[in-house]
Amino acid sequence: MMKWLDEWQPAFLMVVIEFALATVNVLLKKVVDDGMDHLVLITYRTLFAAVFLAPMAYFWERKTRPKLTSRILCHLFISAMLGATVTQYGFLLGLQNTSATFTCAFINMVPVLTFLMALPFGLEEVDIKSMSGSIKVFGTVVSVGGAMVLTLYKGMPITNISDSRETITSIHTTNHLNWLNPNNKTERWTIGTIALIFGSVFWCSWFLIQAKIGKMYPCQYSSTTIMSLFGAIQSALLSFATNQHYSSWVLKGKIQTITVLYSGIVGTGLSYVGMAYCVKKRGPVFTAAFSPLIQIVVAIFDFSILHEQLHLGSVLGSILVILGLYILLWGKSKEAKACVTKQVTDVEDFGEIDQATKV
Repeated sequence: MMKWLDEWQPAFLMVVIEFALATVNVLLKKVVDDGMDHLVLITYRTLFAAVFLAPMAYFWERKTRPKLTSRILCHLFISAMLGATVTQYGFLLGLQNTSATFTCAFINMVPVLTFLMALPFGLEEVDIKSMSGSIKVFGTVVSVGGAMVLTLYKGMPITNISDSRETITSIHTTNHLNWLNPNNKTERWTIGTIALIFGSVFWCSWFLIQAKIGKMYPCQYSSTTIMSLFGAIQSALLSFATNQHYSSWVLKGKIQTITVLYSGIVGTGLSYVGMAYCVKKRGPVFTAAFSPLIQIVVAIFDFSILHEQLHLGSVLGSILVILGLYILLWGKSKEAKACVTKQVTDVEDFGEIDQATKV
């Protein structure tokens, strides 16, 4: 029983995390549409995460925590920039200029990007001559094709929900540079897509650097606390440098307060701790592979609460991305089984040779 729990614990944990992140996406969509500054939101989110996790990190890991060196601090600073500041800003900008469903569908390409980026660093291997290697390559190609459809083809609307975004003529022009807020919907969608591309690449990079941090500093609560604190400092400095409207730091209404608290404590604090644990246990590609679950949850809220329009391109692209993703995971599963079989065979052969030597 304990062996079964240990084997499936990362999978169950990632399902819970993806449901939590889906709820965060819905709340973020609401507050950014209401005019909340992106960098202010990121600052509050990471700051609340650091404050919430600090006591847990101190009491639970004080006896096992290794020495915090300048090299580890440097990695955590980069991790904060990749996983908190730049990534969250890119996704918020994409969320503002597209839709919650499109943003989550775009995140579906994160596992494949993580797999491709992990290859040069030796975190993943592909043997083209083997069946498992060919399956992994085929799954990657299908997912990339789906991502291209998702990015370049919007298609006709397939729902009858009116698109409330048509009525938006100006978005937060007092809080952001004008070129980030064009009135034309096509331009907004293009800018949102570009922001999501960069956000996805940086998010994948976070999974890779987290795999290294997990070996150097294997304390999820402490590393996430320090990372969140660095993220809050980075976001605050960027906000003060680009936005002189200090009134944007005042939270307006219950929904903004609830959003920064929930996204900080759950969306950044507990979720990042859980993902860091899963990266250490199963690797970056396994952890990133659960990203498509976000879309299923968000789609339920998206039509009923946010009244977003669903387009043919998003559906076709998402189907291809998810199909390619699970073909890739199937290939990884076959590769893992082949590796175990080879190890068992090598052990048996070694035992036979050793026994023959004794005789």
